[in-house]
Amino acid sequence: MGKLTVLALRAVLAVLLAGSVFVQAVMVPLLAVDLGELDADLAYLRVPFLVITVLGVVTVQVVLVCVWRLVTMVRRGTVFSPAAFRYVHVVIGAIVAAALLLFALAVLLAPGDAVPPGMILLMCGAVVAVLGVALIVLVLRMLLAQAIARDVEAARMRAELEEVI
Repeated sequence: MGKLTVLALRAVLAVLLAGSVFVQAVMVPLLAVDLGELDADLAYLRVPFLVITVLGVVTVQVVLVCVWRLVTMVRRGTVFSPAAFRYVHVVIGAIVAAALLLFALAVLLAPGDAVPPGMILLMCGAVVAVLGVALIVLVLRMLLAQAIARDVEAARMRAELEEVI
């Protein structure tokens, strides 16, 4: 990966991380004020909705930080090492957590007439899509494991060849 690519990716990651901090620091409190004006029959949704929102933003931040660390490993040429698995596992866990939070939100909004059933169905479809992203990252993790195994095997074969020569 070239230096320009790494720099561009880091710039995107930094902007996304700054935006997520802005959402947590400014938008969530404004949302809390707006939700305070809900009808009495929907007031029970305020705290769970805010908690799910904050935790959802945290999952995005965790993924951004892990991708930053993986990009650093790519730049150093150490991404094909067992240390990369730690970050990939955290990314998979954060994506699954985001899917569970989205499902919890759908369950929270399902009873009553506050949200149309079609929206709940769309949210459940989004849960499946997010879990699909987790599966894609899992497949990429398997490819990383194969690349590491091949790298180790190539190093072993080079060492044997040097002994023969």
